Amino acid sequence: MRKLTHEELLARQENRSRTPLPFSVLLNDIRSLYNVGSIFRTADGAGVEKLWICGITGFPPAAGISKTALGAEQSVPWEYERDPCVVLRKLKASGTQIVLLEQMEQSIPYEQFEPRSPVCLVLGNEVSGVSDELAALCNGAVEIDMAGEKNSLNVTVAFGVVAYHFRNHLKQRSIAGCS
Repeated sequence: MRKLTHEELLARQENRSRTPLPFSVLLNDIRSLYNVGSIFRTADGAGVEKLWICGITGFPPAAGISKTALGAEQSVPWEYERDPCVVLRKLKASGTQIVLLEQMEQSIPYEQFEPRSPVCLVLGNEVSGVSDELAALCNGAVEIDMAGEKNSLNVTVAFGVVAYHFRNHLKQRSIAGCS
């Protein structure tokens, strides 16, 4: 085996399709700019169509975001709307499936969930999660099973796990001609 050079990686990326998936993400009240930047970078890699930034969540050009996003804040479309309910009502009215990444009585393991397009994944505050008002606007919730003493992952890590699960399902459905 041989590790690819930086130039080879860049050339490979140039030849890949950059068509985003029908997959958006809503960030509500994410406190850490570094977490926001990391979410931008993961969203770029997962082919997310758009980030909705809401509440107290910081947005570009904040320096903490660019430090971890490494330019992804320029390649992933985003929009700020103070009130996340405004965004979710609009998306829901357009037929978008709204899914929380949250531990709830009704949540199911993310591996058992099959997203349909278009879909919006909702991420909440690192400590308090999402409000009851936001939860009421969602079609469902997924969670990540925790085997250790801690009850959750960092929001950026959790997003990465679920985003790639969504990506794989949406790509398969796209190839099969389903929506």
